[in-house]
Amino acid sequence: MPKVTQQYLDARREQILNAARRCFLRDGFHATSMQDLFAESGLSSGAVYRYFAGKDEMVLAIAEENMRDVLATMHAVAIREPGRSVGAAMADALEIIRAKSAGGGFGGLAVLVWAEALRNPSLARRLDDLLAQMRADLAEVVREHQNAGGLPQDVTADAVATTLICILPGYILQLAVIGASAVEAVPDAVRALWPSSAAG
Repeated sequence: MPKVTQQYLDARREQILNAARRCFLRDGFHATSMQDLFAESGLSSGAVYRYFAGKDEMVLAIAEENMRDVLATMHAVAIREPGRSVGAAMADALEIIRAKSAGGGFGGLAVLVWAEALRNPSLARRLDDLLAQMRADLAEVVREHQNAGGLPQDVTADAVATTLICILPGYILQLAVIGASAVEAVPDAVRALWPSSAAG
């Protein structure tokens, strides 16, 4: 029997997740059956179950993938781009979200995942972990600007980071429900509200 490469396994997993995204966006999580997912992916039940035990695991994988680029942006700014403004970090994250939503329904899937997290404790815990990581990375950027005098120091960096992250769900909700035109100016507005400390 020929050895299956990691590239093949990764491609099959992505094929299943892409099918799940289409089904979930079209029909919602609960109206989508495993039979629907087998048909949409063009794979047998055994092939799908090799990667995911059920829909809950697919939802979790989609949620993690949705946040990966946003987290990477925050981490890059916090660790590899010292001196970058808080507004620039947030604007980059918002632009990634807009691009991902245009290409694959990121916004709609995010709203579906949040709704699912209300009834799925393991998904809620994983989202909490991902948000905690994003908050920690953004807090590093905030702390740097507080130390440079570009942001007030009478509130903790964690509180400022939490407040900034509160922008994301509102942006995503409007993007998903109203459309990209409704939030087109938001990244520039965020940059203007929180410019670099040098500009302040």
